Amino acid sequence: MTDILTLVFKTFMSQTDLKKDLTVSPPPPTTCGALVVGDHSVSRSVLLLAAVTAASQMGMRVMFFTQTQIQSLPASLQKCVPSLSPESLKKIKFSYPRTVEELLLQIASLHESTNTSPTPPSLIIVDRLESFLSDSRGGSHSGFHPGEQSCAAHLSALLCDTAAFLTQVLEQRSSTSGPCRVIASFQSEVDPEQAGGEPSATDPILDILDRYFQVRCTLDQDRGYEAVAAGLQQLWHIYLSGRGITEASCAKDGEERLDVAQEWQLLIFPDGLMEFKLV
Repeated sequence: MTDILTLVFKTFMSQTDLKKDLTVSPPPPTTCGALVVGDHSVSRSVLLLAAVTAASQMGMRVMFFTQTQIQSLPASLQKCVPSLSPESLKKIKFSYPRTVEELLLQIASLHESTNTSPTPPSLIIVDRLESFLSDSRGGSHSGFHPGEQSCAAHLSALLCDTAAFLTQVLEQRSSTSGPCRVIASFQSEVDPEQAGGEPSATDPILDILDRYFQVRCTLDQDRGYEAVAAGLQQLWHIYLSGRGITEASCAKDGEERLDVAQEWQLLIFPDGLMEFKLV
């Protein structure tokens, strides 16, 4: 959720921003998850940073679903976390379902794993939802299909239901790592520039996902002169939006909170180092 993403951004914040005081607030127990929308290679790096940060700094067990084999952390992430302990990595379990059917079965099996596992995962990560959902197109490789939309709703609902169930288990076991969060990534086929900067306006899949994921984390690459002038390989704008952000921005008495950052920048240097900057 946003507490983990904000902790990631704060942990790997640029040196010039380190003095800024950011409060990382725990999510309410009813939250479901955050959806990282944008380039799949950058979003995977964000997901891996989230997994590493949750395991090493919050002591959380992480379940990471992806179709891409991960033998070791990418070189860019090793630069960000050079002193990561083996014990922290052991808290992250990678699973490689090949199809959306296998993914659904493995997520559903997390309910059963609570009988044998002393501590269930408190963070579920799914890399590249669009890759799994494309399996439901029935052989077609373009356009939007009712089967894909139905599958998106089914998968999202199962993720939210599983997170709610594991949250109850964590509470019953008096675990300090609850509630269970969900973070997934999705790259829309719709060109944001052609859609007026808002992919969900014409992408029915993203519109469905937004109904289940309370926070959207949108990655938007800056192709202007600023990145070149700063000696960067890439510069990305990160926008946090959704009803989860709206709820988090308001205190219990209805007053607006100023410590909820809604816009960041991701700076990627030529040597692969990644830093985040508060806007």
